[in-house]
Amino acid sequence: MNRGGSSPSAAATYLLCTNCRKVLRKDKRIRVSQPLSRGPSAFIPEKEVVQANTVDERTNFLVEEYSTSGRLDNITQVMSLHTQYLESFLRSQFYMLRMDGPLPLPYRHYIAIMAAARHQCSYLINMHVDEFLKTGGIAEWLNGLEYVPQRLKNLNEINKLLAHRPWLITKEHIQKLVKTGENNWSLPELVHAVVLLAHYHALASFVFGSGINPERDPEISNGFRLISVNNFCVCDLANDNNIENASLTGNNFGIVDSLSELEALMERMKRLQEEREDEEASQEEMTTRFEKEKKESLFVVSGDTFHSFPHSDFEDDMIVTSDVSRYIEDPGFGYEDFARRGEEHLPTFRAQDYTWENHGFSLVNRLYSDIGHLLDEKFRMVYNLTYNTMATHEDVDTTTLRRALFNYVHCMFGIRYDDYDYGEVNQLLERSLKVYIKTVTCYPERTTKRMYDSYWRQFKHSEKVHVNLLLMEARMQAELLYALRAITRHLT
Repeated sequence: MNRGGSSPSAAATYLLCTNCRKVLRKDKRIRVSQPLSRGPSAFIPEKEVVQANTVDERTNFLVEEYSTSGRLDNITQVMSLHTQYLESFLRSQFYMLRMDGPLPLPYRHYIAIMAAARHQCSYLINMHVDEFLKTGGIAEWLNGLEYVPQRLKNLNEINKLLAHRPWLITKEHIQKLVKTGENNWSLPELVHAVVLLAHYHALASFVFGSGINPERDPEISNGFRLISVNNFCVCDLANDNNIENASLTGNNFGIVDSLSELEALMERMKRLQEEREDEEASQEEMTTRFEKEKKESLFVVSGDTFHSFPHSDFEDDMIVTSDVSRYIEDPGFGYEDFARRGEEHLPTFRAQDYTWENHGFSLVNRLYSDIGHLLDEKFRMVYNLTYNTMATHEDVDTTTLRRALFNYVHCMFGIRYDDYDYGEVNQLLERSLKVYIKTVTCYPERTTKRMYDSYWRQFKHSEKVHVNLLLMEARMQAELLYALRAITRHLT
């Protein structure tokens, strides 16, 4: 590590990691000790992912067929714990990046870079810098937004809002982009861009939530391509991302017996199922429960002293280094709770008024043919994916749990399902899981191994990856619903 900062006072306060270029406060007392964990994930033991890949020939076929890089990258390796889903994911991603569509290929990769930069996801940025150049992109554009055509630059506002506060997107934002003029976007081009932005915002959540490691580069002596990093770096090892040292002790988490924790969760699932069969809550009661959950989500993470994440540490302003910040404007703009206290009340997005199935799907398909079918298949796949297991238990119906995870993400984005009892969220999602969900969904770059380890301690890693897939797709769908609703309003 060496000193960073342009002034003597800045240099005295911060350190700049020469590996990941992350700016760190000196007073954090960061020690650099061991190399990064090996394998595709900093959170999952290498042998678990490798075993899945060696057994499954289907994964290799999918990579040959649909991977734009032509190799088995770390994201694909971790996702291959769920091969059925992986196929839907790779097919839809390949379609948006490589198949016939309104946007030129280099534009597609540059938009992916802009999206990933909102969460400082260097892993995805580096991947698409390579792809951008391979598809004939102009190298000068990689110097930053001031070097790109104005029409690409005009996507900044919608990129920012989609990534952090999609409920603020209005038909006026759409009109501004499609108005006549030399830098205007056609509606099919804009839908293609919106799909790419939402996809890569959500994929950044998966990258950070699953602890995806930098890609290995055979040309580098230690195997790692140092610039190709995300949040996991040797500079983190003294903190939460230390694989060996972040052992979970009773003192760290006040752990109750995790086996009884699992049994209690299964018991609550069973009870909810029985209660639903016995009596249904009134519409008024359902509304009250949604509002209660929405307000309670305010207190998850924000202003919270959770385990060893003091508020002051967690809320530190993120300092975005130049290699990422060149691709975005207004780097300080981030997620704010939909139900924020003391602010003018924002209307809840009633899912029944604008659904993916009845509205979003047909609009996307009309303006950007076939992507609607591929996205729909991916959403359905992840929502219905089940092996009827929970940790060591078999023949378990996990429907209520999967629905609670999906709907909790939508709740944080202000989307409400009239027919869903939000009391189930509180019954099924423990506090440490809620903190993890909110972090991965809203501030993915802040995710740590400690957060990942802190929930569902008896569950398999593949089950936690399944959680991340659900969070990723719920987030993507939420962003699309707000953007597509604004496009629909522009058209009517």
